[in-house]
Order: sequence, then C-alpha cells, then structure tokens
Amino acid sequence: MLPWSKEMRGRFDEALFESDVLKDNRLGDPSQRPLWIYLPPGYDDDPNRRYPSVYMIQGFTGQLDMWHNRAPFRKNFPELADDLFASGEAPPCIVVWVDCWTSLGGSQFVDSPATGRYHTYLCDEIVPWVDAHYRTLPQREHRGIAGKSSGGYGAMITPMLRPDLWGGLATHAGDSLFETCYLPMFRESVRFLRERYGGSFERFFEDFRSRPAFSRPGDDFLLNDYAMAACYSADEDGTIHLPYDLDTGELIPEVWQRWLYWDPVRMVPAHAEDLRSMRAIYIDAGRRDQFYLDLGAEAFRRALAQIGVTDVFFELFDATHSAIEYRYPLSLRYLAERLSP
Repeated sequence: MLPWSKEMRGRFDEALFESDVLKDNRLGDPSQRPLWIYLPPGYDDDPNRRYPSVYMIQGFTGQLDMWHNRAPFRKNFPELADDLFASGEAPPCIVVWVDCWTSLGGSQFVDSPATGRYHTYLCDEIVPWVDAHYRTLPQREHRGIAGKSSGGYGAMITPMLRPDLWGGLATHAGDSLFETCYLPMFRESVRFLRERYGGSFERFFEDFRSRPAFSRPGDDFLLNDYAMAACYSADEDGTIHLPYDLDTGELIPEVWQRWLYWDPVRMVPAHAEDLRSMRAIYIDAGRRDQFYLDLGAEAFRRALAQIGVTDVFFELFDATHSAIEYRYPLSLRYLAERLSP
C-alpha cells in the first residue's frame, strides 16, 4: 500500500459549526468546531435516496484532524471507511465525525458546568443540522454512534440519555466499570502530585502547559483524573471535586459516588426499556488493554444480558488499547447493516 493518502471513492464535506450551547464555556474553549461528513459512493447520483447515519466520536485528548493520522503500513480510519463502502461490503451510510475536544483533553460527551454542554451540542445541535443538510433517514432506528475509549464511553451513555435519537451503538474499549479503569490510577496520581507538585493540581497545570504535553511521567494520570472530575463531579458554579484525598489517595465516598453514577455498567438498569429497543449494540476490547477496559466490556455485556438484551456483538480480541483502528470498520459495517431499512 502507498504511504500517503489516496483519492476517496466517496467524498468528505468539511464544515465549521458555530455552536450556541458551547459559547461562554468556563474553559474558554472554541464554540466554533470542525465537522466532517462522509458521503458514500453514489450519494450524488440519486437525489431521492436517503441513508442511515453513524456518528464517530473521539477518545480522550482526541481532536478531529487526528483521524487523518496513520500508523506505519496501515490506512487511517477515513480511508478504511471509504474502502468498506466502495467495496460494497456494507450498505452505504453517512458517517459524521464530531469534535468534542476540550482544553482538559475531552468532554466525555456529557453536559458539565466545568467543561461545557457537549451532550446537548451533539444531540440538539449537530444531529438536527446534519439531518437538515443531508439526506439522512432521520428516525432513531437509522442513526448510530460509535467510538473508542472515551469515545466508546460516549457511545454507550449517549443512547441511554437520548433514546429518542439513537438506535445503535458501537463501543471499542469504552470507559466502564470505573473501579477497574479509573480507581487504580488514583494512587499513582497522588504520588506524582506529591513528589513533583506539592500536592497541587494548580502547580501541575502550570508546569504541564509550560512544556511539551506528556513529556514527563505522570502527565497522563494527572490530566485524566482532573478531566474526568471536571466531567463527573463538578458543581454548578464550576468547582471541580477530585474523588480522593490529595495526600493519601483515600476515596471521598460522596464524590466517588458521583463518578459511579456515570458508569455505563451501573447506568444500564435504569435504561433497560430503551436498551431493549436498540437495533444494534456492538462491544469489543483488546484482551491486553492497558486500562483493563476488557473487564468493563464484559461487565457491560453482562449488565445488558441481565435486562434481557442478548442480541449483541461481543468480542475480546488479541490486542492492547493502542492502534486498534482496524477494528472500526467491523463495527461500522455492523451498524450500517443493522440500521439500514
């Protein structure tokens, strides 16, 4: 294969979307966001044909243009998606790439007073805009959402929160079962915070923003903890609460409980009826995932089974959390098949 981009058989439209709900967010992050819309081969040939849609959301620290990145000897996901539809291996659909980046690394696709109203942005601004400008099938039975890691988390919770909009989801190693994916990091964070920054997140961010990001050990732990707290346990005035004591790592039960409220595994029972009405649920993760999100994937599958949802694609495959873009066309094909008329 060639080591550079090739001509697409479908086409990408690139837009700049001006959000109303992201204006004046507390982080001062841009309210104007890039938006990509992929139209499959043949879209322009039949002006009467309508298509299912799949929304792709990014992992933590992801931004939209990173989808163009490529690993050695591999195609990137936009190219893989184009190959999938050009080959006829999947029914054609419209794919929408959405940017929900924040200056803390990500939004978890929730509405938070500390970061911004990214759930509302996605569901009440982006979806109606796409339906108005492209020939989608606008019913929830023909709309899906997919992502990896924090994007996989967003793909799990968004249909539960807005079942009127989403009929399918695909999660690749999505954040879930918080005691296995987040809790073990806390003790590491406390040590890094103590040894380098005198127990102060303010000092951490002063240092972090003064140099190349992730150039010191512990950057990933500290940034992740603080960003997740900004999403899961922020007060209405924007005050962010960490779920542990900064000196000892002891859990603060009332704050940790606020995190657990957002755990997809724990959310399932309250959304049983809506999940049973989904047309497509795809779950996978690498067996050697560094964040043990394979355990969360299995826990999410079991929670679904306990409410009677057994028509689910589930696979644990031989890989880590990294470089699994080759899995995305599998879920995209699954969603395209299940969400097509």
